[in-house]
Amino acid sequence: MKKKEDRLDAIKMIISSQEIGSQDEMLTELKNQGFQLTQATLSRDLKQLKVAKAANINGNYVYVLPNDIMYKRPTDLNPTEMLMHTGFISLDYSGNIAVIKTKPGYASSMAYDIDNRIYDNILGTIAGDDTIMLILKEGASHYDIGEFLSQIIPNIKY
Repeated sequence: MKKKEDRLDAIKMIISSQEIGSQDEMLTELKNQGFQLTQATLSRDLKQLKVAKAANINGNYVYVLPNDIMYKRPTDLNPTEMLMHTGFISLDYSGNIAVIKTKPGYASSMAYDIDNRIYDNILGTIAGDDTIMLILKEGASHYDIGEFLSQIIPNIKY
């Protein structure tokens, strides 16, 4: 029987390389790789890995790993193109508020990535389907905010 660490690594690899939308699909993939586990064990593993679901480019919800900027994995793009396909549309400011516009389904996962980085100049985010509102610390430089966001959103223009 394979070890738990091997199983967790396999889950991460499957999520990174395929669009898996259900625990049944994940169980099938794991069984194809020689792992024998129950749905309850898989559920605990997904929770331990902090796996979430996010909309893909077709609007279907698939498993994603935390801090993964490539939540949308279009199957018709090569890996280099995928790095520049983040769903970002625009960034605008109004005082200490920044608004990021995205393609539909992308805002939540981007906001998740922003919230999970330590950066004192962003107090918090609120995300909808295609818009993120960032509350900025009073006096934060818009340029500095753009620099920080460029670490998360590769093709951001600020």
